[in-house]
Amino acid sequence: MSEIEEKRKTTPAKETENIAPGAVQTPDVGPVSCSAVIFSAAGFLLVAMACFEWMAILGVVITSVSCGIGDATFLGYSSKFNKNVVSTWSSGAGAAGVIGSVSYATLTELKLSPSETMLVMVIFPFLEAMSFWVLLRKPQRAAASAITGALIEDQKPLIGFAQKFAYPRTLFELVLFKNIFLDKASQYRWLNVAYRIGEFVARSSVNLCQFPKIWLMVVFQFMNLAYFFTEVTFCYTPSIWITFTIIVWEGLLGGGAYVNTFYRMSHEIPPARLEFAMSTVVQADAYGIALAGFLAMPVHNAICSLPVAERTIEW
Repeated sequence: MSEIEEKRKTTPAKETENIAPGAVQTPDVGPVSCSAVIFSAAGFLLVAMACFEWMAILGVVITSVSCGIGDATFLGYSSKFNKNVVSTWSSGAGAAGVIGSVSYATLTELKLSPSETMLVMVIFPFLEAMSFWVLLRKPQRAAASAITGALIEDQKPLIGFAQKFAYPRTLFELVLFKNIFLDKASQYRWLNVAYRIGEFVARSSVNLCQFPKIWLMVVFQFMNLAYFFTEVTFCYTPSIWITFTIIVWEGLLGGGAYVNTFYRMSHEIPPARLEFAMSTVVQADAYGIALAGFLAMPVHNAICSLPVAERTIEW
């Protein structure tokens, strides 16, 4: 399912390349936010009640559309607030990842079926709606929106692309440690939780420390990709706790690159271009995810066709 979710982003991202950044410039983002909430709830319900595989795939696509709408809309909308909102947005998004992954892993460990778990998680779109329409204070005045068609001559879109291109989470499901306290499905869920924890910590740290050399995080992420590729091929890591640690580190890199990119943009790009710029860079992020997802499928199949390696050293 994770590969399907990554792959489906390619066409929507390509089609909205020139549309989405301008579309979110409207004074009232309420209708767009409403569509994001509706798509999110519909996606959860479709996956939960899927009787056929195509229904589950459609649910994943609809949920991902909601995610894309939310990112492009709310990141651009954050330019109308204090510059520190970027850091709190990133922290909140990281917390949402932790809460979502921990909730799913915990509920399934408590013997709820995946369908029952997805029905429980329909509460999250409701919380999203309450946060936007009830809790959020609307800006007193809109920021200037003199948008031009000029390209953003900056390294940040390329960094977003490269960061997601080196995205090794598509190999998580092939990591397997036998005869431990977690079965295969539980290992995948809790490895994802570990990533989300690292991501949350990094996204919450930008007000304490900034990392200007964002490109260096991309280099480290490619090193992580090399580790996971060789690990799923040769199974040489003696303990799952080492893998957990590396995945937390990977989350720190992913969250750090994300929050530092948008933090720098919020402080370095003129206000008149900021909303458009932040919405546009989201597209680079989507391109990287889409390409990583496309590449993960043949790599996944190639690795699965290899002889099964045995883990010779176990702690």
